[in-house]
Amino acid sequence: MAHSREMTEVRSWVVGGALIRHGDGLLMVANRRRDGSIDWTPPGGVIDDGEALLEGLAREVHEETGLSVERWTRCAYRVEVEAPEMQWALRVEAWEAEAIGEVVVADPDGIVDHVRPVSRAEAVALMLDSPLWIQIPVGEWLAGTCGALDEGGRLFRFRLHGADRANHRVEHVL
Repeated sequence: MAHSREMTEVRSWVVGGALIRHGDGLLMVANRRRDGSIDWTPPGGVIDDGEALLEGLAREVHEETGLSVERWTRCAYRVEVEAPEMQWALRVEAWEAEAIGEVVVADPDGIVDHVRPVSRAEAVALMLDSPLWIQIPVGEWLAGTCGALDEGGRLFRFRLHGADRANHRVEHVL
């Protein structure tokens, strides 16, 4: 006897990340999560439906930092994260940017607690509580070992195993 399994739609979204260099480090934002924890990331966020990636990323940078992107220099890397048991998939593009203005936190989503430029060593330390799909690519970019292999930037793949955030395991798929 064959049994059928109900097909559930996988939620997916696209996120843009802005790599704004500061000395040997970069500009980072502290994100307050629903559970009260903080993780550090480059500025960026979810790209709205129908929005071009760089347009949405410029919007996110301005909302989170008050800075205006003057120009995008290149796509540094891309990230794909699959979480089949949680039924979601995430795609990230991280772009190097040159930005101007004064740093002001006015995040309409209420997620960003603060923004600050950090050294490479401090960025690596701050990202220890961030997901591996942030730590590894940003760390490699900061170390200069994330050179673009093609025009789309280097690709990093991750797979989450487990059905909830508290007990999942992240695999870096090479």
